[in-house]
Amino acid sequence: MNIVLNGESRALATTTTVGALLAELGLDHRKVAVERNLEIVPRSAFGETSLTDGDRLEIVHFIGGGAPPEDDADPLVVAGRSFRSRLLVGTGKYRDFEETAAAIKASGAEIVTVAVRRVNLSDPSQPMLIDYVSPKDYTFLPNTAGCYTADEAVRTLRLAREAGGWDLVKLEVLGDQKSLYPDMVETLAAAKALISDGFQVMVYCTDDPILARRLEDLGCCAIMPLGAPIGSGLGIQNQVNIRLIIEQAKVPVLVDAGVGTASDAAIAMELGCDGVLMNTAIAQARSPILMAGAMRRAVEAGRLAYRAGRMAKKRYADPSSPLAGLI
Repeated sequence: MNIVLNGESRALATTTTVGALLAELGLDHRKVAVERNLEIVPRSAFGETSLTDGDRLEIVHFIGGGAPPEDDADPLVVAGRSFRSRLLVGTGKYRDFEETAAAIKASGAEIVTVAVRRVNLSDPSQPMLIDYVSPKDYTFLPNTAGCYTADEAVRTLRLAREAGGWDLVKLEVLGDQKSLYPDMVETLAAAKALISDGFQVMVYCTDDPILARRLEDLGCCAIMPLGAPIGSGLGIQNQVNIRLIIEQAKVPVLVDAGVGTASDAAIAMELGCDGVLMNTAIAQARSPILMAGAMRRAVEAGRLAYRAGRMAKKRYADPSSPLAGLI
């Protein structure tokens, strides 16, 4: 019997089940999700789902794509869930899983994004992200990094839900490989399908206030406009549009992509953003651990500055000391 497993042909000596195949491959059934002929196989059905000649299987898992702030009275609330940290971090681009775990801890983040990728069948003993960053300690936010169509994104997140049971997800549908800008037509289509399927969708989008409002009207639980292209480190390029999106939104707004250093994160928070999501700015710093701590403090400081309300800008100097009583 021949099947296609993670895109490669594989001959099986006898008829078997999904569960038996996982055991033969040395894979822990608790850490993977399985799709058979574009249909998800529930984990409870692994042992009774027989494979037949010509079946196409995908076996996936999550890969890398803290202490709380002092003020617990000002939580970030997303889809009815409260979080003390307003910094969300990605799990990709680090040297190894040990560095990933240490940086996330230093950041104080409670939500971490994870990508869904095929399991390494040639060496199932290879470590997995969840061996170092546990979903018991952090809220995993499955994302659709690398998806270029609505269908790809929806399929990926359905697999992610099967693998871990999470319905809070981050949607991104990219337009091209050079800019990694969102394809908003496909993003809107994917958001509509996912929301109708019971997902709570946090959505990566352009900094267009009109499209941001349409996504919110569809039912997205958080709007995540880019500050600059993914991985560019350019900082927020259009503060006016970000502010317009914040002013009209009734759901959290988080800057996603483009942050390069701590001052960029502080600016996003001072504008009134509810949070910031970043990966490259921490993972590609000379010292990711130190940068993670800096980003944590920048997000906290920016939030406090926003709540405090900045002084008005003036055209001319205004002395700090009183003029009355001068000698």
